[in-house]
Amino acid sequence: MNILVVEDNINLANSIKDLLVENKYSVETVYDGEDGLYYAKQDIYDLIIMDVMLPVHNGYQVVKQLRTEGITTPIIMLTAKSEIDDKITGLDSGADDYMTKPFSSKELLARIRALSRRKSEIINDVITLNDITLDLSTSELTCKDKKTTLSHTEYQLLLLLINNKNSTLSKEQLIAKIWGYDSSAVENNVEVYVSFLRKKLKFLKSNVSIRNIRKLGYRIEENDGQ
Repeated sequence: MNILVVEDNINLANSIKDLLVENKYSVETVYDGEDGLYYAKQDIYDLIIMDVMLPVHNGYQVVKQLRTEGITTPIIMLTAKSEIDDKITGLDSGADDYMTKPFSSKELLARIRALSRRKSEIINDVITLNDITLDLSTSELTCKDKKTTLSHTEYQLLLLLINNKNSTLSKEQLIAKIWGYDSSAVENNVEVYVSFLRKKLKFLKSNVSIRNIRKLGYRIEENDGQ
C-alpha cells in the first residue's frame, strides 16, 4: 500500500513515516498544502494522511479540492483540535476519518487497516485469488499445502496486481504505486520483481500467473488447473 503523509511538522511526519515503513507500507511525505494537493492529484496513493493546519492551503481546502476533482483516495485527517465542529468540517470536506493529536500508533494503524479493508474488500487480513492466499500480516503466500514468504516489494506488487485483476498495469503505474512518485526506480526494477514473483508462483505450482501484455504492462491471470 502506498501512503501519502501531508504534515508540516517534519518530526511528526518522519515519525509517522517510520511507523508505516516498519509496518510494510510505502510512504511519501510532503510538508505543505500546495505540495499535498499536487501529489494527491497524481492519484497513485492508496491512502492519504492529511494534517489540517498546513501552510499555503489548509487540509480542509486540499481535501475539498481533491473531491471536487474526482480523487476518491481514502483520507485520514489529523488535527490538534478536538471540537466537534472541526471534526464535522473535516468530514464534510470529504475526509473518511478524523484523528486528534496526540494519537496512539496502534490506533492509527488500526484505522488505516479499516479503510484498506473498506476499499479493497479484504476480510480477516487475507486475500485469495484462485488457488493462492496472501496473508497481509505475515506476507506469506500459500497454495494448497505449500507456502513461501514474499519480500516487501514482492508483496506490494502481488497485492497491487490482485486488487487490479481485471486491468493491465503499466510499468510506470507500478513504479509510481510501489516505489513512489519521486522514486529513481526504472522499468528494470519492475521486470526483476515480476520475475521473482513468477518463480515463487511456479514453486507453489499455482494456477495463477503474471502475463506480460506487449507494450501495455502486466496483469494477473487465473489458469485452469491441469
